[in-house]
Amino acid sequence: MGAARLRLGTRGSALARAQTAAVCAALEARHPGLQVETVVIRTSGDRMKGGPLPPIGLKGLFVKEIEEALLARDVDAGVHSMKDLPAHPAPGLVVGAIPVRADARDVLVGGAPTLAALQRGMRIGTASVRRRAQLLARRRDLEVVPLRGNVDTRLARWREGRVEGLLLAAAGLQRLGITEREVYPLAPEEFLPAVGQGALALECREDDAAVRALLVAIEDPVAATAVAAERSFLVAVGGDCNTPLAAHATVAGDRLVLRALVSDVEGRRWLEDTAEGPARDAVSLGRSLGARMLAAGAADILGR
Repeated sequence: MGAARLRLGTRGSALARAQTAAVCAALEARHPGLQVETVVIRTSGDRMKGGPLPPIGLKGLFVKEIEEALLARDVDAGVHSMKDLPAHPAPGLVVGAIPVRADARDVLVGGAPTLAALQRGMRIGTASVRRRAQLLARRRDLEVVPLRGNVDTRLARWREGRVEGLLLAAAGLQRLGITEREVYPLAPEEFLPAVGQGALALECREDDAAVRALLVAIEDPVAATAVAAERSFLVAVGGDCNTPLAAHATVAGDRLVLRALVSDVEGRRWLEDTAEGPARDAVSLGRSLGARMLAAGAADILGR
């Protein structure tokens, strides 16, 4: 990296580009004179879009090639959706910063303003095992339709009538500037988001002090604290993208509240719990909540 140049690796999707553009603007505003260059990298997950899911799921497949480019020093930092980042970064890499978090909620697109108001037998599209499990746990009379692809593709399927509704992340719609009349946010108390949903991870080499200093200048302490609790829970229970697992933390002043759940894929076996404590103890709160839930039956649900 030159003194006034930073190369950011990103996926090529419209959403990834929009996220990275926002990061570029924040970095350039915080560091006058810095030139931020975007390097588009096609990941394994992008190449598999629309095809069958591999046995290991997609976790890590949207970041693998970006991490390889980081280690090869072809880019200085990578921009990821936090929920795509595996629980443990690749050796030699760290999350250098977490910027201000977007809306972490899921939204229901179409169908009805609430889950309870959806008509029996309605087809709701999602490729997320977490969303599938939570939807079926509340409305077993609905049909969950596997629906993959980028946000525009899924919205097109809904407009074509292939499904009556969609479950999407609010953050994706907001970052793309997509406004639909029939978009209904789901409160976390009703529908728990994915770990890190709405947050971005700026990943860099662990030994690159210059880049880490640039990135940390745009970190948001509240977002970083909340995500630390959520990901600590993820590590504790050992979940992956094949596990209907969710966690969402809120920070108010010096207090943190972490809600989490583990379910089977059909939403029949369900365990949910909450931890609360000082925000400075975010990591230990997530770890202890995970341990408590494993002991209470999450281990059986996860097939341990």
